[in-house]
Amino acid sequence: MAIYSKEEAQKLLKKVLAYSKADECEVSLSGDASGNIRYALNAVSTAGDISTLSLAVSSTYGKKSGTATINEFDDASLEKVVRRSEELAQLAPENPEYMPLPGPQEFKDAITYVPATAAMTPDTRAVAVATSIKVAEDAKLEAAGFLENSTSFYAILNSKGMFAYNTDTNVNFTITMRNAQGTGSGYAARGYNDIGKLDTYSATKIAAQKATGSVDAKALEPGKYTVILEPVAATYMMENMFRSLDARSADEGRSFMSKPGGGNRIVDRLMDEKVTIYSDPFHPELPAATWSRDGIPLEKMNWIEKGVVKNLSYSRFWAQKKNVQPVPFPSNIIMEGGDASLEDLIKSTEKGILVSRLWYIRMVDPQTLLLTGLTRDGTFYIENGQIKFPVKNFRFNESPVIMLNNVEALGKPERSISVESYRSYLVPPMKIRDFTFTSLSDAV
Repeated sequence: MAIYSKEEAQKLLKKVLAYSKADECEVSLSGDASGNIRYALNAVSTAGDISTLSLAVSSTYGKKSGTATINEFDDASLEKVVRRSEELAQLAPENPEYMPLPGPQEFKDAITYVPATAAMTPDTRAVAVATSIKVAEDAKLEAAGFLENSTSFYAILNSKGMFAYNTDTNVNFTITMRNAQGTGSGYAARGYNDIGKLDTYSATKIAAQKATGSVDAKALEPGKYTVILEPVAATYMMENMFRSLDARSADEGRSFMSKPGGGNRIVDRLMDEKVTIYSDPFHPELPAATWSRDGIPLEKMNWIEKGVVKNLSYSRFWAQKKNVQPVPFPSNIIMEGGDASLEDLIKSTEKGILVSRLWYIRMVDPQTLLLTGLTRDGTFYIENGQIKFPVKNFRFNESPVIMLNNVEALGKPERSISVESYRSYLVPPMKIRDFTFTSLSDAV
């Protein structure tokens, strides 16, 4: 059984903890039950179900810690893994940054678990994929896609009495459409906690329209353009920035949040006043865990408010060093937008480029977050509020920080996923001026 209830998890963790002889001990239990289906050339290629369950024990003597893991839960194996973690701890060097385990905490129940998603079956996945393939066949296009659903849980108990438990569900769907000649390509990605929100038909229709519309692309000169980034493209562009909301890397001069001469940029204005980024584990469109892995409750938190940096995450060690309260890294990221649709942003554009997706993104300069990468799966020229024709893909060199200083308008936020991390974000489509394209690409 891969998914333990809160009561079952707590009972097992208490049993394991009772074997401990260490100064401090933390025991965690995690499980996942997932299923997937993959297809290409309009036919299913693989499908399967996976179930995993793992227990980890971390024992500490003074500032020396050791961790051992196991997936067998008879009494002899449980005691064995505790003894092994204690042996490793005795052999380990001292950790100068070790922090004592936290005591009991109060955590609110998350809203991340949806029974309908947990109840998905191979038949459910097959119907969703068959719908997508039918769209491809009707459009005389070739589809390649992946659908995966999962139900998981994570529980922690430590020798100071802190216990935390969370369970969640997810379903992710990605689809790429191409014509038989390989000259047109379209893409769509969707990710939700609730299977009821997933519509593989509409997502595939969008990918099909991009694939058909991107044929016979024309070359434009590289340069600075007004661009409209669809939510998937905006997510890819900003994900590295979201990962950098950390005080320690900023204080140590390793981040775009570092201030010249030392310190970080909290209270500094770094972006246009239209930019507000926050986290909220109870957001109905993007629910998340209500506690961090180091035992800190998660609440709504503003990170950037009207362009001003309001908070950075502080680990317990770094918070103690800086004499501030710990601030856990966000369990989700939400960017505020407006009420405009993608179509409204296009209509408001005299001349510009619509970017459906970005890929192969690489860091050029961590301290300015300068990135390079390519457009793909449908790039289009806009003139007088209308899409005129597809254009060949570009290589770009741009920083999300500079980009967010050049915001002209934001649309209604949408949930989108990054295929690199399979993490979901809630971000709006964006109209950005002076986005830098440096060269052309022959990729479709």
